[in-house]
Amino acid sequence: MSGELRAIVGLDRGVELATVQALLDAQAHVSLASPMGDLDEAWDALDDAICDLVLVACGGEGERALAFIATTVKERPQVPIVVAYQGAPNGFVNAAFEAGADEVLMLPAEDEEVDAPPASEVLFTFQKALARRNGAPSASAQRASRMICVLGPKGGIGKTVVASNLAAALAAEGASVALVDLNLQCGDLALALGLQPDRTIYDLATSGGSLDAEKLDAFLGRHESGVRVLMAPTRPDQASAVSVDFLGRAYSLLRAMHDYVIVDTPPGFTPEVIASIDGASDVCMVATLDVLSLKSAKVGLETLGLMGHDLDRLSLVLNRADSKVGLSVEDVTAIIGRSPDVLVPSHRAITRTVNEAQLIVTSAARSEAARAFKKLARLYEPLAQPSANGAVARRRRLRRG
Repeated sequence: MSGELRAIVGLDRGVELATVQALLDAQAHVSLASPMGDLDEAWDALDDAICDLVLVACGGEGERALAFIATTVKERPQVPIVVAYQGAPNGFVNAAFEAGADEVLMLPAEDEEVDAPPASEVLFTFQKALARRNGAPSASAQRASRMICVLGPKGGIGKTVVASNLAAALAAEGASVALVDLNLQCGDLALALGLQPDRTIYDLATSGGSLDAEKLDAFLGRHESGVRVLMAPTRPDQASAVSVDFLGRAYSLLRAMHDYVIVDTPPGFTPEVIASIDGASDVCMVATLDVLSLKSAKVGLETLGLMGHDLDRLSLVLNRADSKVGLSVEDVTAIIGRSPDVLVPSHRAITRTVNEAQLIVTSAARSEAARAFKKLARLYEPLAQPSANGAVARRRRLRRG
């Protein structure tokens, strides 16, 4: 291998050497700063070799790798650390970030019938780690539009309802809004909005040729609210065609084309979700009144903090906030450590509008639930900065009604 990035690679138990070797062989822009060895040899190489980053490959519980990461961060704070983990995460991702890792790559287990991360995704992960450690400005700091990542580590809490109604509420104020369904295996934004998924993000990713604004626009569905929608693949097996590198380019174009980009994410911190958080200007965390959801939200907030996300740019939405289930809003504050910014009440009209492929902010605009979503929209004022295409973003004052 020869290239621009020089890496020191440390191997721990539980990872296949051939898997790591294949991962690096596919990288034309990465070279080894020292021969690949175990964690002790990698530590010694830090004294002798000049490197741009450290790749820690491990599997299983990874306790020794976590100790190596923590020590390296303490002794070599300027060196970015990327973890390549083989097997089921089982909480390891959070532990790696807590130890000080900058990025995590998930490798397939030896007996799994899934592909390794594509070369472009691996290189993008390395570059993100370098940018984080070097303090490079994020994409959100370079654009005038806002990208809001609707997040919730637990499923079934209403992220899609929140994302779609937030998008429609912003569009009703005259903003141009793009809505992205990032649930690449089981996305249902198209169904919830009554749109035919004739052209999806999978079709865009596999269409060939370069990606530009004109091409991207042709793959966006149009909802009656004015929101443009980039829909999820229609089959789970198509998800692997949508790489992290592709998402980064698509987000850049969408932000240049719209005042707001809303991303509806799947549960968990997948590579696609992490890349979306990195590219977002804001995060909207959704939780419900049950201890499982609140525990997941608390862990999610802690993970965002470890990833370096500015928690001042985060809003907390409590969905079904008036459900009589033995928990109160005060209990939510005690469990999560912060008060919800918006309370969305339970309302049978929400379920009815979902079943009818409608949005409550338009079909029942005077309901308490609709008012809650409009309050959420008011938290996101447009940024008064030059946009990516050189035009000055229009500064709108959202109505306070």
